[in-house]
Amino acid sequence: MHLALDQAKRGVGLTSPNPPVGSVIVNHGKIIGQGYHHKAGSPHAEIEALRDAQTYNPKLLPGSTIYVTLEPCCTQGRTGPCTEAIKAAGIKRVVWGALDPNPRHAGRAQEILTSAGISVSTGVLDAECREMIRPFSKWITTGLPYVIAKVGQSLDGRITRPPGEGQWITSESARSHGRRLRARVDAIIVGAGTIRADNPQLTLRDSKSTLKEQPYRVILSRSCNMPETSHVFTDEHKNRTWVLRDLAFLDALKELGQRGIVSVLIEGGADVLGQAFAAQAVDEIVWYIAPRISGSAGLSSIGGAPLASSVEIADVKVMPLGDNVCITGHPVWPKPQTQPAAVQP
Repeated sequence: MHLALDQAKRGVGLTSPNPPVGSVIVNHGKIIGQGYHHKAGSPHAEIEALRDAQTYNPKLLPGSTIYVTLEPCCTQGRTGPCTEAIKAAGIKRVVWGALDPNPRHAGRAQEILTSAGISVSTGVLDAECREMIRPFSKWITTGLPYVIAKVGQSLDGRITRPPGEGQWITSESARSHGRRLRARVDAIIVGAGTIRADNPQLTLRDSKSTLKEQPYRVILSRSCNMPETSHVFTDEHKNRTWVLRDLAFLDALKELGQRGIVSVLIEGGADVLGQAFAAQAVDEIVWYIAPRISGSAGLSSIGGAPLASSVEIADVKVMPLGDNVCITGHPVWPKPQTQPAAVQP
């Protein structure tokens, strides 16, 4: 299953609105096939692994065990049900990690496979497999995109330096690391003030993936008063720029979820971040801290009205980036009384 997770990682950021999934097939202690889901509409991970085995180890395929990070699908979508392909291949044991959060599929594969005489084991490396599909799980069950909040700040919590100084607070290595987050998401969110002040490109120039499509650039604006010459309106990706006007942050998320956006990265500014935290809509933080004091002249990292209470961060990891530090984790929010309607893919 660790090897299947390694396969799944190869699809992160590429499969939306589907989740990244990996698969490995084993017989007599030998790996005879492996694969991952490359993009929506293409074969699922199980099919990729079966094809790999059929090409290089066809005689070993009958009676083998297939490991999958996510419960195999059992319904006809853009591709056929993986449970049928598994049965047809003569697989005798299926092992998966996470239960499919899609209510159309959840739990059905086990009944289908065991009825065909196939042994099933579930929940192997469950936590790791569920972590892999966090964005998909949120979107498919709530209709809202998974939200990553990225911040680069000084030691005293400022995201700008005093007037007359340079633009950057964090180091080049920290900024490059932050730009690579764009390869994980479907859309990047900024406020109109960020477009006016910084004229950012918001592109994938630091991504190692040549398969990743440019994420949509979503600008939240009240007035739509932005320079027409801004990069996001004039560059080669201008058709992937959306302006959402006069929408509260949660309403903007709902709009994006309905457009099939599974994950978003907030890149600024303080007002947008403040709205996101006030709405308790942030699922993951990536916080860069530089060894600098900006003083009261700088903008605070979280703008708008004060939060009603502090926010606990779980699953915290701390990573040095030269003399900068990156802190990641998941905000702990109270469970909502009601959930938005689930997506119907």
